[in-house]
Amino acid sequence: MRLGILISGRGSNMEAIANSIAQKRLDAEIAIVISNRASAPGIITARERGFPVRIMPSAGLEREEYDKQLIDELMTHEVDLVCLAGFMRLLSANFVRAFPNRVMNVHPSLLPAFPGLDAQRQALEYGVKITGCTVHLVDEFLDSGPIVIQRAVPVLDADTVDSLSARILLQEHGIYSEAIQIMVEKRAVLEGRRVFIQELD
Repeated sequence: MRLGILISGRGSNMEAIANSIAQKRLDAEIAIVISNRASAPGIITARERGFPVRIMPSAGLEREEYDKQLIDELMTHEVDLVCLAGFMRLLSANFVRAFPNRVMNVHPSLLPAFPGLDAQRQALEYGVKITGCTVHLVDEFLDSGPIVIQRAVPVLDADTVDSLSARILLQEHGIYSEAIQIMVEKRAVLEGRRVFIQELD
């Protein structure tokens, strides 16, 4: 399966996916890494690992116009699955329709709790005892698509935003590759909003 990875920052989930591929735990290849920010540290990481990289600045462009450029670039590289890895843009309905049930995202909360930015801070301020991370299929709304995998992370009394974020990120790195492998093996069955994971024969 050919992956298109979209990043805006450090790209740690991109690197975790690349490590899973290198360790033969994920049967996929990274066909293209696209960043909407030229300053994203993940660009350097991607180039060092030999992945094709495209910088496509989004500033000043309407969402539909930018997304059309993204679609064209991803299709040029024959991408099967689009993986958002800290991509800080809300995708349009046209983008989602171009890759139906083939766009994934990882979010640092147990959705539908704490969508959007600063999910870890939201969790601490709300006072929850358990939070975590979610890999979900992307629709045109914010952090609202069908859930593939979730992983719980306890909130400790001494936690700060940084300490909680670090522990959640470790779990993100694991479940994202697991979710992609499920898609590779075509074991995800979508019924309404629910994703059922079939066992391998």
